[in-house]
Amino acid sequence: MALSKELESLKEFHCPEGKCVLTVYLNTDRANQDQQKGEWKIRLKNGLKKLDEYLDSSGNEKQLKNYRKIKTKVEKEITGNQTNLQKSVVIFGSEEGDLWSVHYLQLPVETSFHWENVPVVDQLEALAKQYPKSGIVLTNMDEVTILDTALGEVTDTRTYTFDPETENWSFKDGMGATNAIQSGASHVDKFQQRFEENLNRFYKDMATNIEQMNRDRKWNSVYLVGETEMTRTMESQLRVKVGKSVNKNLSNARPSQVLAQVFK
Repeated sequence: MALSKELESLKEFHCPEGKCVLTVYLNTDRANQDQQKGEWKIRLKNGLKKLDEYLDSSGNEKQLKNYRKIKTKVEKEITGNQTNLQKSVVIFGSEEGDLWSVHYLQLPVETSFHWENVPVVDQLEALAKQYPKSGIVLTNMDEVTILDTALGEVTDTRTYTFDPETENWSFKDGMGATNAIQSGASHVDKFQQRFEENLNRFYKDMATNIEQMNRDRKWNSVYLVGETEMTRTMESQLRVKVGKSVNKNLSNARPSQVLAQVFK
């Protein structure tokens, strides 16, 4: 489940007796000067150790036992996914109610560790205001990919390909939020001249789909990504707010790489 959708359910979760929820906000952004050598590993170890020592000294054996189970799970999760690390990791875990929520975000957070009777969601709420639901449109010669995003995560991906025979856009199934965005450029030469001559008309048809998604998904803003001519043409056809244009061809990039460019 997308983190933006989980936020409300997390705010309703509470422990029936005492404290039982481990919340981890871990900044893993290698762009930071103090993260160049993987310092997040030390912060993770020290943060979890500090909570362990606190619970051990409190004498609450039940809480200590539950904490250590979740602590071990957190350590395995993060160390086992080091290649997937983006700018941060946010985890909520508890032995009560089988709470286990893990998200690798393309947004930075302030590293902190909490053992409380409720999930600590203050940073999430702040990020939700800063990065509300948005649409990212990747423009290409014969393919347009739309990413539905919130809180720096891709929640849905829709890809439309242009058929030169019918001169219509068609929805392309099989694209999940974690898949690479593949370019359909193999048959571009066949109709490139005709497409360029009619770019405004073709993108006007595509703009209708984007505007409908904007209404249905209640986007706060739309971002355009692609070569300059294409983003400018798409923007001229859209009747929605365009927050930013990134003039790079990222058609073969992974969604996380696209988010990094848009939100950097």
